[in-house]
Amino acid sequence: MDNLTHSLVGLTLGELVERALPPQPDPLKARTRRRVLLDTGALASNFPDLDLVLTPLLAPPLGYLLHHRGHTHTLLYALPQIALLLGLMWLLWPGARRLLREDRTARRAILATAALGMVLHLSLDFLNVYGLHPFHPLDSRWLYGDMVFIVEPVFWTALGVALALRAPTRALRWLFALPILAAPLLFAWLGFLQWGSLAGLLLLAAVVGSMARRGGAAGLVTALLACLGFIALQGVAGMLAREQVRAALARIEPGARVLDLPLSAFPSNPLCWSFATVTTNGGAGSYAVRLGVVSLAPGVSDVAACPARFGGQPGAASAALAWNYHETGSLDRVRALQRANCHFDAWLRFARVPSLAGGKASDIRFGAPGEENFSTIPYAAMAQQPCPAPAPQWGRPRQDLLDGAAAHQE
Repeated sequence: MDNLTHSLVGLTLGELVERALPPQPDPLKARTRRRVLLDTGALASNFPDLDLVLTPLLAPPLGYLLHHRGHTHTLLYALPQIALLLGLMWLLWPGARRLLREDRTARRAILATAALGMVLHLSLDFLNVYGLHPFHPLDSRWLYGDMVFIVEPVFWTALGVALALRAPTRALRWLFALPILAAPLLFAWLGFLQWGSLAGLLLLAAVVGSMARRGGAAGLVTALLACLGFIALQGVAGMLAREQVRAALARIEPGARVLDLPLSAFPSNPLCWSFATVTTNGGAGSYAVRLGVVSLAPGVSDVAACPARFGGQPGAASAALAWNYHETGSLDRVRALQRANCHFDAWLRFARVPSLAGGKASDIRFGAPGEENFSTIPYAAMAQQPCPAPAPQWGRPRQDLLDGAAAHQE
């Protein structure tokens, strides 16, 4: 997820932990405890993304592909991150140091907030099509939620409004709330959101705001329940979308083995989904990748109405599903490249939907077919360069293309 979402989740966590603690009779200590819990939640919820400093260890694009969402996005390496975060607070913040030293209840709450913040970061990153491998080194396979778009205005709106209304002054409340409310308007104007989605977000803001004005934690709890409900809705909608794609794929590619079916949600829209398929035809020694878009309610929001910015198909012939790309490749070629080109081999530790053309490879989950994206690697031009090191040994998402295993990664 984006770092604004991570920050809002962390701040919400800090507020809820503060409200769960016994009241602190000393006003100064009460303010310090709340500030420390808020900062701990926000920092812990962003800390794993410090792995971006590791990306220069490998030449582009491998540095980003293999080190981002890498070791710092695992449960094992969350432990030293918690220690580092609390250690920095101890060294750099005298008020936090006194609190940790003198208040046993606050100390436990701060430790729990740091741990939960790390876990929430991993959980949110799991939700989208990018994925992560939280159980490394016990299990280094990539895991994908395929449920929520990586930048989701539902989270911004619900949590942002609830937190804004807890600001101490009217000016600060508006300063915090206006950008949160303006962002969906801008996204709709730019074509990233349907106007129906915008209406839903404004209704959500009104509901959360109404509950927040009742006082206590009502606004935060309402926002949290709205986010959890949205995730559950996306999970169900994703399963229905996957069933539709499977049925359509069986009609146009009968007998093929489906290895993977990645889904990418549209922002704030459970009805529209971009998808990819990876299939093999063992007898022909080939594999195929396809891209398309599917609508769960063609009478309400067909593929022609889904935002074109994320794969919608204005003027599409089919109201429910549209295919927009098809590429076939040789299994022998992929296996030979993996053995002969160490840069391509390292790239395969990230790529989920590989497209090979003109001496370059791209994971077409992240860009229009035929166009380069942040995953594109010119493997042919790099063939004579030294092998990338250190290259993390993540499980290859498409190991099934290399060894013929019937892996099923949905």
